[in-house]
Amino acid sequence: MNAFRWIPALLLLLQPYFVAAQQTDVVKRTTRASYADVKERVVFALENRGLVVTYTAKVGEMLDRTGKDIGAGGRIYRNAEVLTFCSALISRETMTADASNIVHCPYSIAVYNLEADPAHVHVAFRVPGKGNGPASAAAMAKVHKLLDDIVREAIP
Repeated sequence: MNAFRWIPALLLLLQPYFVAAQQTDVVKRTTRASYADVKERVVFALENRGLVVTYTAKVGEMLDRTGKDIGAGGRIYRNAEVLTFCSALISRETMTADASNIVHCPYSIAVYNLEADPAHVHVAFRVPGKGNGPASAAAMAKVHKLLDDIVREAIP
Protein backbone atom coordinates (compact mmCIF):
# COMPACT_ATOMS: atom_id res chain seq x y z
CA MET A 1 0.00 0.00 0.00
CA ASN A 2 2.87 2.40 0.79
CA ALA A 3 4.21 1.90 -2.74
CA PHE A 4 1.34 4.00 -4.08
CA ARG A 5 1.79 6.99 -1.74
CA TRP A 6 3.76 8.82 -4.47
CA ILE A 7 0.87 8.83 -6.97
CA PRO A 8 -0.85 12.02 -5.65
CA ALA A 9 2.49 13.86 -5.69
CA LEU A 10 3.16 12.67 -9.25
CA LEU A 11 -0.28 13.79 -10.41
CA LEU A 12 0.26 17.17 -8.79
CA LEU A 13 3.61 17.55 -10.57
CA LEU A 14 2.10 16.56 -13.92
CA GLN A 15 -0.99 18.77 -13.61
CA PRO A 16 0.52 21.72 -15.56
CA TYR A 17 1.16 19.40 -18.51
CA PHE A 18 -2.43 18.14 -18.53
CA VAL A 19 -3.78 21.69 -18.29
CA ALA A 20 -1.48 22.91 -21.07
CA ALA A 21 -2.62 20.07 -23.30
CA GLN A 22 -6.25 21.08 -22.78
CA GLN A 23 -5.77 24.79 -23.44
CA THR A 24 -5.95 25.99 -27.01
CA ASP A 25 -5.61 29.65 -27.77
CA VAL A 26 -7.54 30.82 -30.79
CA VAL A 27 -7.14 34.05 -32.74
CA LYS A 28 -10.42 35.19 -34.29
CA ARG A 29 -11.42 38.17 -36.41
CA THR A 30 -14.99 39.02 -37.32
CA THR A 31 -16.62 40.95 -40.14
CA ARG A 32 -20.07 41.66 -41.53
CA ALA A 33 -19.02 40.83 -45.12
CA SER A 34 -20.65 37.88 -46.85
CA TYR A 35 -19.38 34.38 -46.14
CA ALA A 36 -18.41 33.82 -49.79
CA ASP A 37 -16.46 37.08 -49.93
CA VAL A 38 -14.58 36.35 -46.71
CA LYS A 39 -13.65 32.84 -47.80
CA GLU A 40 -12.47 34.18 -51.15
CA ARG A 41 -10.36 36.83 -49.39
CA VAL A 42 -8.69 34.15 -47.26
CA VAL A 43 -7.89 32.14 -50.39
CA PHE A 44 -6.51 35.28 -52.10
CA ALA A 45 -4.38 36.06 -49.03
CA LEU A 46 -2.93 32.55 -49.25
CA GLU A 47 -2.33 32.81 -52.98
CA ASN A 48 -0.65 36.22 -52.52
CA ARG A 49 2.00 34.35 -50.53
CA GLY A 50 2.39 31.59 -53.11
CA LEU A 51 0.41 29.14 -50.97
CA VAL A 52 -2.36 26.80 -52.11
CA VAL A 53 -5.35 25.40 -50.24
CA THR A 54 -4.67 21.67 -50.11
CA TYR A 55 -7.96 20.65 -48.53
CA THR A 56 -11.24 22.24 -47.50
CA ALA A 57 -12.94 20.47 -44.59
CA LYS A 58 -16.66 21.12 -44.74
CA VAL A 59 -17.16 20.95 -40.99
CA GLY A 60 -20.60 22.59 -40.97
CA GLU A 61 -21.99 20.14 -43.51
CA MET A 62 -20.53 17.19 -41.58
CA LEU A 63 -22.14 18.36 -38.33
CA ASP A 64 -25.47 18.86 -40.08
CA ARG A 65 -25.29 15.43 -41.70
CA THR A 66 -24.25 13.54 -38.57
CA GLY A 67 -26.28 15.51 -36.03
CA LYS A 68 -29.42 13.52 -36.69
CA ASP A 69 -27.55 10.24 -36.22
CA ILE A 70 -26.35 11.17 -32.74
CA GLY A 71 -29.57 12.82 -31.61
CA ALA A 72 -28.23 16.38 -31.71
CA GLY A 73 -30.77 19.03 -32.54
CA GLY A 74 -30.33 22.33 -34.29
CA ARG A 75 -27.61 23.71 -36.48
CA ILE A 76 -24.51 25.37 -35.06
CA TYR A 77 -23.18 26.96 -38.23
CA ARG A 78 -24.78 28.53 -41.27
CA ASN A 79 -21.46 27.90 -43.05
CA ALA A 80 -18.26 26.41 -41.64
CA GLU A 81 -15.14 25.32 -43.46
CA VAL A 82 -11.54 24.80 -42.46
CA LEU A 83 -8.96 25.56 -45.15
CA THR A 84 -5.66 23.69 -44.87
CA PHE A 85 -2.39 24.61 -46.53
CA CYS A 86 1.35 24.38 -46.06
CA SER A 87 4.38 26.59 -46.53
CA ALA A 88 7.35 24.50 -47.64
CA LEU A 89 9.80 27.14 -46.42
CA ILE A 90 8.31 27.66 -42.95
CA SER A 91 7.47 23.99 -42.48
CA ARG A 92 11.04 22.99 -43.32
CA GLU A 93 12.33 25.50 -40.79
CA THR A 94 9.98 24.37 -38.02
CA MET A 95 10.70 20.70 -38.56
CA THR A 96 14.44 21.25 -38.84
CA ALA A 97 14.29 22.97 -35.45
CA ASP A 98 12.26 20.11 -33.97
CA ALA A 99 11.03 17.14 -35.98
CA SER A 100 7.97 16.80 -33.71
CA ASN A 101 6.68 20.11 -35.10
CA ILE A 102 5.25 17.95 -37.88
CA VAL A 103 2.06 17.90 -35.80
CA HIS A 104 1.42 21.53 -36.77
CA CYS A 105 1.38 20.84 -40.49
CA PRO A 106 -0.74 21.41 -42.46
CA TYR A 107 -1.74 24.80 -41.12
CA SER A 108 -5.43 25.62 -40.99
CA ILE A 109 -7.74 28.60 -40.96
CA ALA A 110 -11.45 28.30 -40.18
CA VAL A 111 -14.08 30.44 -41.87
CA TYR A 112 -17.56 30.28 -40.39
CA ASN A 113 -20.75 32.04 -39.45
CA LEU A 114 -23.21 30.90 -36.85
CA GLU A 115 -26.77 29.86 -37.50
CA ALA A 116 -27.80 32.13 -34.63
CA ASP A 117 -25.85 35.08 -36.08
CA PRO A 118 -25.36 34.64 -39.83
CA ALA A 119 -24.55 38.33 -40.40
CA HIS A 120 -21.11 38.00 -38.78
CA VAL A 121 -18.41 35.91 -40.44
CA HIS A 122 -15.48 34.73 -38.35
CA VAL A 123 -11.99 33.75 -39.46
CA ALA A 124 -9.94 31.91 -36.86
CA PHE A 125 -6.81 29.86 -36.31
CA ARG A 126 -5.16 27.98 -33.46
CA VAL A 127 -2.13 29.66 -31.98
CA PRO A 128 0.77 27.30 -32.69
CA GLY A 129 2.76 25.97 -29.77
CA LYS A 130 6.09 27.41 -28.75
CA GLY A 131 8.05 24.29 -29.68
CA ASN A 132 10.93 22.74 -27.80
CA GLY A 133 13.90 25.05 -27.43
CA PRO A 134 14.77 28.49 -28.76
CA ALA A 135 15.19 27.50 -32.43
CA SER A 136 11.82 25.78 -32.43
CA ALA A 137 10.15 28.70 -30.66
CA ALA A 138 11.52 31.12 -33.26
CA ALA A 139 10.32 28.92 -36.11
CA MET A 140 6.87 28.49 -34.55
CA ALA A 141 6.63 32.27 -34.13
CA LYS A 142 6.94 32.49 -37.93
CA VAL A 143 3.99 30.11 -38.29
CA HIS A 144 1.96 32.33 -35.98
CA LYS A 145 2.93 35.43 -37.96
CA LEU A 146 2.02 33.75 -41.26
CA LEU A 147 -1.43 32.75 -39.99
CA ASP A 148 -2.03 36.13 -38.41
CA ASP A 149 -0.93 38.02 -41.55
CA ILE A 150 -3.27 35.94 -43.73
CA VAL A 151 -6.24 36.57 -41.45
CA ARG A 152 -5.46 40.29 -41.15
CA GLU A 153 -5.25 40.58 -44.94
CA ALA A 154 -8.58 38.80 -45.34
CA ILE A 155 -10.26 40.88 -42.61
CA PRO A 156 -8.41 44.19 -42.18
